[in-house]
Amino acid sequence: MMRVLITGVSGVGKSAVVGALTARGLRAVDTDYGGFCAPGPDVDPPTQVAQPGWVWHEARMRALLDTAGEEPLFVSGCAPNQGRFYPDFDRVVLLSAAPEVVRRRLLGRTGNPYGKGPGELEQALRDQAEVEPLLRNGATLEIDTDAPLAAVVDRLLDHAHTPEGTP
Repeated sequence: MMRVLITGVSGVGKSAVVGALTARGLRAVDTDYGGFCAPGPDVDPPTQVAQPGWVWHEARMRALLDTAGEEPLFVSGCAPNQGRFYPDFDRVVLLSAAPEVVRRRLLGRTGNPYGKGPGELEQALRDQAEVEPLLRNGATLEIDTDAPLAAVVDRLLDHAHTPEGTP
């Protein structure tokens, strides 16, 4: 069973990649939805949609990862406690984009309002500068999502199917 974490800061395209993987018939879960995030690691979430500053609900994440079968499981998200789960993943793929691309995407997206509220865009860009280097340290691959979505997904899938330890 192959488990792949797709991570990155807000606006880099995680949700778009999950949608493309699902459209290809693959099992992909966006942890921003479905109650996988909560105000604390063992606090039941008051809503099914993640809020800024929330963490992964650890029991729900463990249950999700335990459901991985023969088919690959792609899990998307970025939470302060995600590093606790890195040993459970075979690959950790960092999606990144230039700050101006992130800015454009956050201001133009329609499915998620984050980035449009007071101070959110500035916070997202600060997170990119501060958090992305930390994510890069734990990644097995980084993909610049300014490329066409199909190319990003193809590169992700190639990495997921490459035997560990090969370039």
